[in-house]
Amino acid sequence: MVLQTRRGFLKLGAILGPTFAALQPSVLFGQLQDAARTLGHGVSAYGARSRFETVVRLLRDSRHSEASSSQTPLQDLHGTITPSALHFERHHAGVPNIDPSTHRLLIHGLVERPLEFSLDDLKRLPTVSRIYSLECSGNSRTLWGEAGATTAQSTHGMTSCSEWVGIPLSLLLQEVGVRPEATWLVAEGADASRLNRSLPLTKALDNTLVAFGQNGEALRPAQGYPLRLFVPGWEGNISVKWLRRIELVDQPYMTREETSKYTDLLPDGNARQFTFVMEAKSVITHPSGGQQLSSLGSHQIEGIAWSGRGRVDRVEVSTNGGEDWHRAELQTPILPLAHTRFRFNWTWDGRETVLQSRCIDETGYTQPTRDALIAARGLQSGYHNNAIQSWKVAADGTVENVYV
Repeated sequence: MVLQTRRGFLKLGAILGPTFAALQPSVLFGQLQDAARTLGHGVSAYGARSRFETVVRLLRDSRHSEASSSQTPLQDLHGTITPSALHFERHHAGVPNIDPSTHRLLIHGLVERPLEFSLDDLKRLPTVSRIYSLECSGNSRTLWGEAGATTAQSTHGMTSCSEWVGIPLSLLLQEVGVRPEATWLVAEGADASRLNRSLPLTKALDNTLVAFGQNGEALRPAQGYPLRLFVPGWEGNISVKWLRRIELVDQPYMTREETSKYTDLLPDGNARQFTFVMEAKSVITHPSGGQQLSSLGSHQIEGIAWSGRGRVDRVEVSTNGGEDWHRAELQTPILPLAHTRFRFNWTWDGRETVLQSRCIDETGYTQPTRDALIAARGLQSGYHNNAIQSWKVAADGTVENVYV
């Protein structure tokens, strides 16, 4: 940032506070000159971040790490693209070590021509690049009432956003020739759990990908290397990793992951099943749980919003616990089925208050309050919690999760 005039410098100092205003430009430039006298290190084969940056994922406490998860540090990220190394993880039987030269994708079942594809076969086909977010359906499950979630990472960290590169599944299905009676498919992974999920053919033909690239390089092993299914806007479990088999069928297969798991138990004992879409959602990442406001005055509320239904139309922010709502500014680009950043300028007067955000997507769907969600679905579900998050700002500037 270059300050063109003294007036500009003083104006910025008024916004950022007395500490900045008291520091003269000559002092800043002198510090830079001292650092420049030391010869830096040379080039490297694979880039590393600064030793001063220590952002890491939060690991879920579990007796079996092979069937556990990690959470993205949303409060420490910039922009909308999640670094591959910080993308959340969720595994059911650990991360397999797969040799890409021997890995194959079989497409069979109700098709005219069953085919087997190597990774090289797939890479010779026309590829596409898409920016999509991915969210585990168990993200924010602590907001149902479980204790322990204190930061944006621990409440919402099982969502991430990447550039995905691969083949439209519709192209592969065109190659095998789908028979008229096929209405669903079953996708299966090559991990030790052989995780599989049913997927409606209509979604498979829409925007589903068979992906081999993420953020400019090959998929990370924890993200499905060398091949994964990617189903935009739907719960993460259905985007099967380490994809090895797709079978075309005439009905859903009622697998373990869509009967005993990944269903939503309702108060009357019935369960919602095939709740694929991840509804509109948002979270304030600054200020958020575990952070502290250092001074009174102007602050910028920032966060992310997303919807499995399409684009984010608008985000509204409340600085008084939902009594009043104000439209936030959206940062471009605003892409469908991807994270969108928002910001809102707020002047804190030092009094205790509660900060909230709510997302409204292009279909008109509005993110619900926690009370409204519980009234509709009770407290027995562990999935699909997209309730409005509340952060309490205390008089001393500390921020905490209201639902702890």
